[in-house]
Amino acid sequence: MTGSSRRHAFSRRAVLRGSGCAMALPWLESVAAMAAEPTAADFPKRFGVVFFGCGINEDHWSASGEGANMTLSRTLQPLEPIKTKINVVDGLYVPALVGQGIHPGQTGSILSGGPIAKGALIQSGISVDQMIANTIGQDSPQQSVVLACDQPMTGYHETNFSLAYSSHISWQTPDSPVPLEVYPSLAWDSLFDNRGSMLNLSVLDRVKHRAADLSRKVSSGDRAKLDEFLTSVRDVEKRVEVMRNAKIGADGAAQAKNMQAIMMDRPASGLPEDLREHTKLMCDIIAIAFQTNKTKVASLITTRDLSAMYYPFLNVSEGHHAASHNNNSDGYERIAQFHLAQFAYLAQKLDSMKEGEGTVLDHSCLMFLSNLWIGRTHNNSRLPVVLAGGLGGTLKTGRALNYMQAGDENRRMQSLYLSLMDRYDLKLDSFGGTSERLANL
Repeated sequence: MTGSSRRHAFSRRAVLRGSGCAMALPWLESVAAMAAEPTAADFPKRFGVVFFGCGINEDHWSASGEGANMTLSRTLQPLEPIKTKINVVDGLYVPALVGQGIHPGQTGSILSGGPIAKGALIQSGISVDQMIANTIGQDSPQQSVVLACDQPMTGYHETNFSLAYSSHISWQTPDSPVPLEVYPSLAWDSLFDNRGSMLNLSVLDRVKHRAADLSRKVSSGDRAKLDEFLTSVRDVEKRVEVMRNAKIGADGAAQAKNMQAIMMDRPASGLPEDLREHTKLMCDIIAIAFQTNKTKVASLITTRDLSAMYYPFLNVSEGHHAASHNNNSDGYERIAQFHLAQFAYLAQKLDSMKEGEGTVLDHSCLMFLSNLWIGRTHNNSRLPVVLAGGLGGTLKTGRALNYMQAGDENRRMQSLYLSLMDRYDLKLDSFGGTSERLANL
């Protein structure tokens, strides 16, 4: 879409402006009616990645059939409500990360497919999310947001690969990962330019007069939609405020110990003690960021490779990495399903946001993936991948796509990335060492 086309598309949306804050509103028919009938090209395309480390339980990861008749395995059950809007993709792999040794060597270029290096000089290649962000993110306040629920590690693995590879999936340059944001309050404040005195002022308070004025001008149906949207923003904002106060307390306690809060265990670090709370809040922040056009590209690591995250609410006594060494157990299956459920939550959240005749999800592509297939053997010869969303009608959904028998040259993750980038009008001759697009996508 050209710059003038994008401006035309966003002229259909009401934008609330307040003190240092601009927030595009959901699609309102009363506003859209003032312009010509919209087409799929009028809606912004978004791209998101949800990653979790150490693989899945391969005994419960499968799909068959199409559309409403698709059958999903146990781990994939959270996607049942939106199965007509997903593609379960099996058999893809990253050739450069096979045979490199375990963990960081299996994660380092998961989104780029490039060769990685041992020792002090790290390299990965620009990741697909950042490639897309560089193309479609120019007219958004932030080109992308990169979030995590697990703080990054430093140092080196026993394989002599940097632990930066295990901690990051988004790379802004070939040798520099995008810094992660693990604190929900900082992610929120960055999106809405909250700083100084604005930290104590609600985003909604900053735009309330414009919102009240708009509410008087739109239809009753749009008024209800506007109220629902503002209520959802306020709900997230209130939860963020709790986290902000926790971080302020953690920073004070850490300063007294002459250390950084992030180095302490949760909740002393100011991060939510319950991972369920953390992941849901991060997903809600991404959803609002997409809906308000604060960004069109986001990535979220729900738990990184080599994570020590614990899951008392799943009745699993081992930490994440240790549990993955028994990945075909019922306990690890519950872990894998939990992380897939966070992806499903975000996808359903976007699917509840109407845009014209479709939804935000219909105009987006969300990708779920892990760096391993079988944790107990560190097998990354195939990767678990799910795509959600139809990218404005350019991506057929409701399918189980299996490439295991297609031959190694035809089942590269980079081929998937090339095919997706084509749909964002980013047409490259090659990416990550391959020039082939993924067949039948």
